Amino acid sequence: MAKVFAFFAEGTEEIECLTVVDILRRGSVDVELISITENKTVVGSHKITVVCDKTIEEADFETADLLFLPGGMPGVTHLEQNQKLLSAIKAHKEKGKLLAAICAAPSIFGHLGFLNDLPFTCFPGFQEGIDGVDGAKWTGAAVESTEQFITGRGMGVAVDFSLALLARLKGKEVAAKIKSGIQHPETL
Repeated sequence: MAKVFAFFAEGTEEIECLTVVDILRRGSVDVELISITENKTVVGSHKITVVCDKTIEEADFETADLLFLPGGMPGVTHLEQNQKLLSAIKAHKEKGKLLAAICAAPSIFGHLGFLNDLPFTCFPGFQEGIDGVDGAKWTGAAVESTEQFITGRGMGVAVDFSLALLARLKGKEVAAKIKSGIQHPETL
């Protein structure tokens, strides 16, 4: 079974994170919600309290097939400042494992130099200083998928982004079944 770690910081965009967790779990993906704070209880960007499965100190990164970074401010700033998380992301990339981010969070991959010669998307404005550098190409698309990276533009595409992750992890048939089951407008 595929395993995903979804990271949650103070100020994370709740819908972006929890939509991914929900859709992937519907598709029988093992998702662990990981707090990057010392507490499992974390407050998101819209003052919604989320109880995570584990703290980052309890996470065994070797077991994860995909690391997911949600957007939201100042959540993305907190994610990028967490050295344990950055080390895990770097190790994950070196092993060729999947990395995903939505909204402002793809900028973390860009700042690490991971998007060189790749198309990516993110919330408009967060591509600055990344787009055009070493061949990185901001497309502005809703979702961009490459061999190792899946990026999403923002909260409004959280469902489609989640379905793209599910398709990569479990196959297009499973993603299509979930897409239909949640009454996605394209299936009506």
